[in-house]
Amino acid sequence: MLKECRSLSLWTNMCKFTTNAGMGPPLENVEGVFSNTGWYATNQFAVDVIFSNRMKQYDCLTNDSSLAAAIFVPFYAGFDIARYLWGYNISRPEWKIMQGRDHFLVAGRITWDFRRLSEEEGDWGNKLLFLPAAKNMSMLVVESSPWNANDFGIPYPTYFHPAKDADVFAWQDRMRKLERKYLFSFAGAPRPGNPKSIRGQIIDQCRGSELGKLLECDFGESKCHSPSSIMQMFQSSHFCLQPQGDSYTRRSAFDSMLAGCIPVFFHPGSAYTQYTWHLPKNFTTYSVFIPEDDIRLRNGSIEERLSQIPPEQVQIMRENVINLIPQLIYADPRSKLETFKDAFDVAVQAVIDKVTRLRKNIIEGRTEYDNFVEENSWKYALLEEGQREAGWHEWDPFFSKPKGESAGDGSTGSSAEAAKNSWKNEQRDQK
Repeated sequence: MLKECRSLSLWTNMCKFTTNAGMGPPLENVEGVFSNTGWYATNQFAVDVIFSNRMKQYDCLTNDSSLAAAIFVPFYAGFDIARYLWGYNISRPEWKIMQGRDHFLVAGRITWDFRRLSEEEGDWGNKLLFLPAAKNMSMLVVESSPWNANDFGIPYPTYFHPAKDADVFAWQDRMRKLERKYLFSFAGAPRPGNPKSIRGQIIDQCRGSELGKLLECDFGESKCHSPSSIMQMFQSSHFCLQPQGDSYTRRSAFDSMLAGCIPVFFHPGSAYTQYTWHLPKNFTTYSVFIPEDDIRLRNGSIEERLSQIPPEQVQIMRENVINLIPQLIYADPRSKLETFKDAFDVAVQAVIDKVTRLRKNIIEGRTEYDNFVEENSWKYALLEEGQREAGWHEWDPFFSKPKGESAGDGSTGSSAEAAKNSWKNEQRDQK
C-alpha cells in the first residue's frame, strides 16, 4: 500500500504523508507558532503507519506468541479501505487460543468506514467490523461506535511528534505562558445540508461576539489548510468550540488541546464516550459541555456561558489540558520518550489490561459485566469501579437512535452517509 501510495486517495497524493514513519513532511517554523523540532504536516488518517512504526520500538515485543499478553495485527486497514471507498464497491495457532479475543489492529479512520450495512451499490465502506472473526478482535479507530463492543477510540494524530522528553516539557511550558486574547474560537465550515447541525448557529455567535474568533473553512484556498493558522488561533484562545461535523469526532479537538485550549463539546460522543483510555472520566476537569439543544433553543449564548467561569477555574482547567498533552500525541516513531507515555503507550497498555482481564475471567468462569448489552457499549467504560451493570444514564437521549440512523447527530440518513460526507468535507476543514 505504501509503494502504491498514490492510490490511497482520489483527491490527495498521500505519498508525502507516509514519509517519516507516517508523520509526513517536516513543518517549518517560519511564523514562530511551532517549536523548532518535532512538527510535521501529519494527515489526520495516518495513524495506521504511525502506530505500526511505534510498535517496532515497543520494549516488550516477543516472537513467541505463547508469551504474549496481546497480539498486534500489522494491517493498514484504514489505508486499505481508502482505496475502495469511491467507485469500487483462521487457521493459525495464535488465533485458536482465544478465538482472536487477544488480537488487536489499528485503522486510522472512523468506525463507519468498516460497517457497511448492505450489498447495495450506493452503500459505504466495507464489512470488516461485521466479519465473525473481527467481532472478537479489538479495532482501534479514531472514532468508535457507541453501539458496538469491538472498536475503541484512539486520538487523531496532531502535527506534533516529539523525539525526546525535553521537547514535550518545552512545549508545555510555552503553552502555559501564552497570552490568550480570545475567550473562544472555532475553526470549521457550516453544514447547510444537515438541518440538525448547530455549526451555523455557532458560526453566527462567533461573528457576533467581540470576544470570539472564527476561522472559516470552505472549498478552495482556506487558512484551515494551514497548520500554522489553525494552531495560532488555538494558542490565542481560552476555549475552543468542538461541535460535531458529519460524525461525532474532529481532529480539531486534539489540535486545540495541544495548544492548551480548553475544548467545548456539545455531544458526549465527541470525546467523553470515545477516548476513555486517554481522557479523564471526570470531563469537567478539562472541558466544558454545552448540550446541543441549548444552542438550538438559544438557551443563552456561548459567550455568556463561558464568561461565567471564574478566571482561576479557567487556569486550573487549562493546566489540566496541558498536563494531558503527552498522552494525546504520538511521539516520533523513530525514537522513544523516556518519562512520558504517549497515545500509543496508553492504547497498548489498555489493550493488554483488557485481554488480561478477559483471560482471568475465562479461567474463573465469570464475565466482566452482568447482563451485558452490546448496544449500550458506550456506557460500560463510564462505570465506576466495582459496578457490573449499565443502567439508565443521563446521556441516553444522545444515543437513543437506531444504528441505521446518523452516527453524527440523530438526523435522518445512515451512518454510512455521514462517513461519506465527512470525507468530502475533509477537503474544506479539518473535520
